[in-house]
Amino acid sequence: MATPVTGIVEVFLHPGDFHFGKQDTRIVTLLGSCVSITVWHPRLLVGGMCHYMLPSRGVIPEGEGYDGRYGDEAMKLLMNHIWRLDADPRQFHAKLFGGANMFPLQCQKNEMNVGERNLEMAATLLERYEIPLKARHIGGDGHRKLMFDVWSGDVWLKHQPMTQ
Repeated sequence: MATPVTGIVEVFLHPGDFHFGKQDTRIVTLLGSCVSITVWHPRLLVGGMCHYMLPSRGVIPEGEGYDGRYGDEAMKLLMNHIWRLDADPRQFHAKLFGGANMFPLQCQKNEMNVGERNLEMAATLLERYEIPLKARHIGGDGHRKLMFDVWSGDVWLKHQPMTQ
């Protein structure tokens, strides 16, 4: 496993946050029904993660920037960093996490839960930007803790299912 050249910069993402960093960066977050997408470039050793709560807000109010709480906008924030590097998104590796059903008793009928909608948006976005999906740990129930090491592209995951 590759190690960072200098001291590790650890960044914790709250819902709606995103971060794009260099090879000395570790990005950490906790997920339930929210979704995180990581993107990593194996040659440039840069990457980012978003943590979004809802698939989309629809219309962006005039004069407002992108809001990381929404999947489509969080992905645009990550893509802006990729484009600033003049990098090809197809050379990045994506990993997808989260989308748990946090209210299984309320979503037993044919209702679509927020986690499922978030995951559908993630699949649409990765296809749209042609970023290959290399790994995923999605759906189910409970919480996930993620640690993304930008120097290696590794994502460490701890999943805690809900107790019955």
